[in-house]
Amino acid sequence: MQAEKEDEDDTSPEECVALSSFTGSGSDQLSFSSGDKLLVHAKTSSDWWWAELQGVRGYVPASYLRPGAAAEEEEEEEEEEEDTSLEDPWQDEEYFGSYGTLRLHLEMLSDKSRTEAYRQVILSNSASLKNKVVMDLGCGTGIISLFCAQLAQPSVFEFMVESVLLARDRWLREGGVMWPSSAALTLVPCQANSYYAEKMAFWERPYGLDFTPLQPLAQQEFFTKPKFSHLIEPSDCLTAPCDVIHLDMYTLQVEDLEEIKGQFHFCVEKSGVFHGFTAWFTVHFESLETGGATVELHTGPNSEPTHWKQTLFMLDRPVRVYAGDSISGTIVLRRNPVWRRHMTVTLHWNVNSSTEETDSCQDGAKSFPMWR
Repeated sequence: MQAEKEDEDDTSPEECVALSSFTGSGSDQLSFSSGDKLLVHAKTSSDWWWAELQGVRGYVPASYLRPGAAAEEEEEEEEEEEDTSLEDPWQDEEYFGSYGTLRLHLEMLSDKSRTEAYRQVILSNSASLKNKVVMDLGCGTGIISLFCAQLAQPSVFEFMVESVLLARDRWLREGGVMWPSSAALTLVPCQANSYYAEKMAFWERPYGLDFTPLQPLAQQEFFTKPKFSHLIEPSDCLTAPCDVIHLDMYTLQVEDLEEIKGQFHFCVEKSGVFHGFTAWFTVHFESLETGGATVELHTGPNSEPTHWKQTLFMLDRPVRVYAGDSISGTIVLRRNPVWRRHMTVTLHWNVNSSTEETDSCQDGAKSFPMWR
């Protein structure tokens, strides 16, 4: 850190403008509001920069900033329609390029739960799909299109979520069906002892030496972004899971994607260490057949593993909780105003203790920028 700060003084800082507000989750992160002008002293990584605001310095998420000159030009042209695909072509290259090799397709085709769920939906609704036109969004290798081709006439497209909604509004006729029909985001407070030990506790006495001064840097590097492809053991769940966000694919609007909010209230069932929250999702496929059963695809710890696995959001500091305590709060998903395939997940939580020894309340908040 010292060498980094010495390096920053050798160059002139770059003025950038905040595209949206950000709340720092630690003493080394800088909070700012949309429109603030910051001085960037060092671009320490592709994700985090060392910046200054009103004499205070700290780390800021790089995707929240835009060079000052570019921001001024945007203000002058605010009435003109913005074409982000032309302005930021790397986003399309990053997204579509990942589908240009077999690695990702092998991972998805090997995910039996995911692929069999779609095949079961199609086969169990074969009578209603017969001779119908099916639009397969994000077809990849075309495996789902091939399932449908045995029953219907396929027209194939590749879209992201926003495009799915636009396609629905344009082409779904009255009485048509959306698959998935609905989705839910599930959250649970959890322990993550092995991950915490691997990334944070390791620095306490490795080889009998005190490396604790590196722990703040470890927290910055490992805990500021979610841990994807996490596999939580059911025994690490401190409470019963709760669905915090529900999406109805028939009524969801494009503008709803800008900010999605949910609330939660958990009752701690067993004493342990509250390291963070684990999230997963469930999607539902309604039947076309009269009296037919709804098919569900679960990606949680009590179901057969999928390639999505689960996502872990680590707190900066673990909290000891006891059976009978409660954890309540909110979750907010916000799309990045510029990098439209990225988002920020913000969690606010409150731990209320019910034990006689520690009758107290602890509050916390943390934002997780989600991008590769």
